[in-house]
Amino acid sequence: MSAFLRNPPWIGSPPTLKGQRVYLRAPQLSDWSEWARLRAASRDFLTPWEPTWLEDELTKNAYRRRLRRYARDSRDGVGYAFFVFRREDDCLLGGITLSNVRRGVTQSCSMGYWMGQPYAGQGLMQDGVPTSLSFVFDELGLHRLEAACLSTNDASTTVLLKTGFQKEGYARKYLRINGKWSDHVLFAMLQTDRKDDT
Repeated sequence: MSAFLRNPPWIGSPPTLKGQRVYLRAPQLSDWSEWARLRAASRDFLTPWEPTWLEDELTKNAYRRRLRRYARDSRDGVGYAFFVFRREDDCLLGGITLSNVRRGVTQSCSMGYWMGQPYAGQGLMQDGVPTSLSFVFDELGLHRLEAACLSTNDASTTVLLKTGFQKEGYARKYLRINGKWSDHVLFAMLQTDRKDDT
């Protein structure tokens, strides 16, 4: 089947993806308490890199709204959300979101991710991001994966470059982060850029 018309071979939530140290699976309602605790404990750490949090950001009702949005995006084929778990103990570490899936002549999507503060700097997202590539390029059949980060986010830049992304440009006032429009460095990976070990 042409990638222009491709439908995923699964219905509903995307499949679980297994890496060397982590696995990725779709968020579930039962994850709420662990997710809320991790996000609360990491708030100061994450605030410089994320959109401003809503007042009810960590409530169960807000989480349910998030799950409904994830389910709608997945059903419509425009976005897919994953939580990142450590394989050895099923501990929730962070998340990866694929959004703005574009078909037609573009065949691309955007990636964003976050890591809880207790697990940052341990190379775990360096396993998580490559683990998502088979889903992007093989399951979805996309040609291009894009990502952007603040120029001061050295950890994210390192993850992207080590995964095989190429730096492509600089976008002024690209995303509204922590309450203000912020410049971002733009990265992308083509299906043909994938490293042999991903």
